[in-house]
Formats: sequence, structure tokens, C-alpha cells
Amino acid sequence: MNKPEEEASLLEDYVSDSVDHRGSPAAKSSTGGWRSAWFIIGVEVAERFAYFGIACNLITYLTGPLGQSTATAAVNVNTWSGTASMLPILGAFVADAYLGRYRTILAASLIYILGLGLLTLSASLIPTGESEQRINVSAKPSFSVNVLFFCSLYLVAIGQGGHKPCVQAFGADQFDSGDTKEVISRGSFFNWWFLSLSAGISLSIIVVAYVQDNVSWAFGFGIPCLFMVMALVMFLLGRKSYRYPKGNQEESNNAFARIGRVFFVAFKNRKLSLTDSGLGQGLLEDGPSEKHSGRLDFLAKAMIAREDGAEPCSGRDVEDAKALVRLIPIWITSVVSTIPYAQFMTFFTKQGVTVDRRILPGLEIPAASLLSFIGVSILISVPFYEHVFLPLARMITKKPFGITMLQRIGVGMVLSSFNMVLAALVETKRLNIAREHGLVDKPDVTVPMSIWWFAPQYLLLGMIDVFSLVGTQEFFYDQVPTELRSIGLSLSLSAMGLSSFLSGLLITVIDWATGRNGGENWFNTNLNRAHVDYFYLLLAAFTAISFIAFLFISKLYVYRRVDQV
Repeated sequence: MNKPEEEASLLEDYVSDSVDHRGSPAAKSSTGGWRSAWFIIGVEVAERFAYFGIACNLITYLTGPLGQSTATAAVNVNTWSGTASMLPILGAFVADAYLGRYRTILAASLIYILGLGLLTLSASLIPTGESEQRINVSAKPSFSVNVLFFCSLYLVAIGQGGHKPCVQAFGADQFDSGDTKEVISRGSFFNWWFLSLSAGISLSIIVVAYVQDNVSWAFGFGIPCLFMVMALVMFLLGRKSYRYPKGNQEESNNAFARIGRVFFVAFKNRKLSLTDSGLGQGLLEDGPSEKHSGRLDFLAKAMIAREDGAEPCSGRDVEDAKALVRLIPIWITSVVSTIPYAQFMTFFTKQGVTVDRRILPGLEIPAASLLSFIGVSILISVPFYEHVFLPLARMITKKPFGITMLQRIGVGMVLSSFNMVLAALVETKRLNIAREHGLVDKPDVTVPMSIWWFAPQYLLLGMIDVFSLVGTQEFFYDQVPTELRSIGLSLSLSAMGLSSFLSGLLITVIDWATGRNGGENWFNTNLNRAHVDYFYLLLAAFTAISFIAFLFISKLYVYRRVDQV
């Protein structure tokens, strides 16, 4: 073997932008790939078990032991879940700019465990057996118990905010972006990642929700705390097999500064002409912008050398800035289209409480257990997507990825709108049955309607996740500058977070508007007099409008990488 061949072989054996746990170049034979990814997937399964052990039945705890009204509890759940989904932006910033993903995960895990431990303590301070028998206000928990509960709950949100974007990005980092086979494996990683964590979520919903409803809330919150400890131990066990993004510290830690400088310099050069300066789109390093020259030309002015001797921005910096700007319209449409997603842990669960939940003679399941159908749907949908849908798509489109990431997200939006219409029809049927049996003013009497009527809308949620949620995560990870991939994933999560806030705002406004002057309140505590079906139809319309805007935006979108067009 001659010298050039030896050098080429050496380069193939190591990942150029990663190191191992000792700080040496990461060897492909002993680090990264699926061997490391499965460790990290296992961590995420345990973390999702812990998170959904709290989230899936939270509205029941708020309306039961804490004695809140349905509307107030729904707003509190939306506010908390929205905060938990927005905080990953802060966690990703800390990881990408200061600590790195590995250390951020460690710190976030400790905060997470502390929050879950205090949450368990707060539940233990409420006497067992009172949760379902609270009738008067004086029976509510003390102010100090409420403060401890909500502080603990938001500690969990902070821990999740650091954990969520970094673990998934760290998992994707285990695949070499310079190796074609590993790039394809990374695409599969996002699908199998979601399938695996869905198994953890389903197990959590079935086991933890049952324990909370039938044993005790303290024990039901303690189990997630134990699983989070297991997640931290598992993460540490895989330490020697991980690939750690090397990054040039000077460059990586200033990614925000160098991209922010593009906007600043472009503004200073706003009166200068690209033509007069001799600059053209051909100077930009990532060619896709040439397809739509003129749309973001003002940012290219950051490359113009000024007379004061200030150093102009590079073509790469300008392209990275353009990439972030192009994501904004997609992000906005994602926010609106995911508002329906906020309903499955609030109104879907409350509706389930009112109907017949017997699945076998003598066996009644908690209403929150229906959330496990989302996981079941994902367990079916991911293999179908990987082994049936994608091969067919590749045959039709002749593209290695089958369909683009934006097309995948669009399919999820259509399914989301349809699911809200379906949910509205099921709720209308529930209301009609309540009227037929004279149960309108008897909210404590079970409506003679099987809980299986709600199963299709949960199954559709799983399909929506596989298309829209996974597609959004892969899209934002892929389309941001390399050093900001934790930020990219946090953007996809923040869309869900903001949608939860918007859902809470909509509920507050509609509750006020429909309840004043003695009107029919859409969110009456007595669900037999409420009109959640109207709310679902409104959300279906919002999602449809968002999809139309998404179609227009996606046609104009320029992928950051040529091979993804």
C-alpha cells in the first residue's frame, strides 16, 4: 500500500470532528454508531418514562387532590408543558455555547431527579384517601403544599429543558456526517429513537397511571424518580463508547456571535451595493442560495469590506445566518399546527373519565391509560414507515430519502387537522348519549359509551408523531449550522411549547367569552354541558389554515444542503 492509500485508510478509520472519552481522535471501530446510540436511546426511554409518569395524569391530580376546576387545571397543564418545551432553547444554548452536550445532560439529570424527589414529597404530604372525596374548599391542601408541588413541577421542567435537546443531538452525533452509510443510519436513528421512547412512554402510562389512581400519588410520583436515577446511571455506563463533538472551541463557542455579527454588519452596510462591491452570490460557500438570489441579498452585504478596515463576514457565516432566517416561517406554521397536540393530556383524558372504562368484566382502566395507544400506534407506524412507505417512496421519487423532510411534516399536518375533526365527532356522540339518558346534569354518573370510541384519535396521534414530530426534529437538526444542532432540536421542541401556551390562552379567552352573561361555557366543569367539540373544530380550522401557509412556504424553501433538495 502506497503512502496516499495509507493516509486515506487512516482517515476512514477516524471521525474527523469527534474525539473519544480520553480526548483522542474517535476511532470508528470502537466508538459511536449504533453501539453508542442504543445506550443513549435507553437513557431517553427511561427519561420519557419519568416525564410522562408525571404528565399523563397531571390534570387528574390537579382536579383531584389539589381541587382545581377543569379549565384552571387545563391551563396549568398547558402552561407547565409549554414551559417544559420552551426551556430546551435555554438548555441547548448552554450546551452549544458553554458546557457541551455531555456535561449539560449530567447537570440536567441531577436537577430532574431533585424535582421528582420533591414532587414525591409534596404528594406524600396530602393524606391518602382525600383526593376523590374533596367537596369543600377547606379540604384543599395547604398553601405550602401547593407551593412545594409547583416548585417541584417546574424543577422537572428545568431538568427536562437541559436533558431533552442534548440527549437526542448527542445521539445523532454518534453518526459521522462525512460517511454516507452513517448518514443514512442517522436518518433511521430518528425513527427508531422515537419508536423506542414510545415504548417507554406506553409502559409509563399503563403502569404509573394505574398506580396513581389505585395505590397512591406519592408512590406514583416516586416510580418516575427511580427511573430517572436509572437513566443517569445508564448514561454514565456508556461514557467510554461515545463520540464527543470536538469542535474548535474558538469557533464553536462563538457560533452565536459570528452569526449575530452577520445581521449587525449587514445592517451597517445596508446602503452599500453588492454589484458595486464586486460581490455576487457565487462567492457564497453553500450553493443553494443561488437558486433564489435576491430573497436574502441584504445579508450578503455583510461580506462587503468597509473603508474603516473592519473585517467582513465570511460566506459561510452569511449562509449560516440565511439558514436560520429560512427556518422562521416553517417554525411559525409548526407552532400553529401543533396546538391540537396539547389536548391529548387535558381534555382527551377528562372526556375519558366520564365514560365506561371497563375493558373486561371487573377491570376498569384509568382514563390516562388510553395514551398508551399513541405508543402502540408508533410501534406499528415506525416499522411500516421504514420498511414499506420509504421503499415505495424511493421507487416513485427516485430519491435516496424517499420524501423530503418538509413533505413528511406536511403529511403530519393533514393528519392532525383530520384528527381534530374526528375528536369533535366522538365528543358530539358522547354529548348526545348523555342527553338521551338524562345525564346532562349528572356529571358523576358514567355515560353509557365505551371508552374504545376514543381509541382511533389516540392511534392517529401516533401516526402524526411519526410524520410531523419526527420529521420536524430531523429537519431542524439538519438545517441549522453544525455547531448549533442542540439549538435546532430545541427549536422543534419550542414549537410544541409555544403551541401549549397558545392552547392555554385560547382556553382562557374562550372560557371567558362563552361563560359570560350566562352563556354555554365550552369548558364547563360539567363536561356534559360543555362544548369541547366546538373547540376541536376550531383547532381543525387553525391547522388547515396553517397547512395552506406551510405549502406556500415549503415551495419557496431552499434546503441548506444540496443533497437534500
